[in-house]
Amino acid sequence: MNILSNINSCFLGNYLKFFYFYAVGQHFYWSILNYQVHGQVLINSWLVIIIIVIITFYGTKDLKLIPEKEQTFVEFITDFIRDISKTQIGEEEYLKWVPYLGTMFLFIFVSNWSGALIPWKIIELPNGELGAPTNDINTTAGLAILTSISYFYAGLSKKGLSYFKKYISPTPILLPINILEDFTKPLSLSFRLFGNILADELVVAVLVSLVPLIVPIPLIFLGLFTSGIQALIFATLSGSYIGESIEGHH
Repeated sequence: MNILSNINSCFLGNYLKFFYFYAVGQHFYWSILNYQVHGQVLINSWLVIIIIVIITFYGTKDLKLIPEKEQTFVEFITDFIRDISKTQIGEEEYLKWVPYLGTMFLFIFVSNWSGALIPWKIIELPNGELGAPTNDINTTAGLAILTSISYFYAGLSKKGLSYFKKYISPTPILLPINILEDFTKPLSLSFRLFGNILADELVVAVLVSLVPLIVPIPLIFLGLFTSGIQALIFATLSGSYIGESIEGHH
């Protein structure tokens, strides 16, 4: 009994210690113009943007007819995003949405991977800690709202005010349901991304504190895979919503 109680107390101690240092909701705040913003989210987001800019710069600074390694990588990513856009939006309109969907995909992808690969914990903050920007609901909600604005803009620019006829199609009885659908789209986008990234980081962090080095390694690789899938899902659904607004399909 003493051995079991010691094991349980050790497990509980590590568990509580983990949540003390990794408490969800603990943030490092900055005061900007009398507003409080999450400082660690801004720091991480700008680091992600810098990484994307550096990769893009080195991949496109010396374009050649026969591409080399960096240019080949950038062209592969560009073709991949073009394929997503064409599939979800259609051949007529997809080109104008490639920059938006590409930005979303790359930002989310690099953000997710940064949380798994960069040892953020070595950087100490007065409160909270650094991590993937996408493990904060404010980031994912902001990205989802941008997608909502984009598909409204796409529909209005293509159809004008007649775009709003979709809310009473095929019958006015469906008006509340069609309006509710537009509210649930950003909610599902934001919570799906936030929940998956946060859960992955929590599981890995708990296992690292309990069983260092051995058990967490496969989970880290699994997390990298699921992180990429989450970026793909977000970009694909964003393209799908934009395509629905342009074509009017549900």
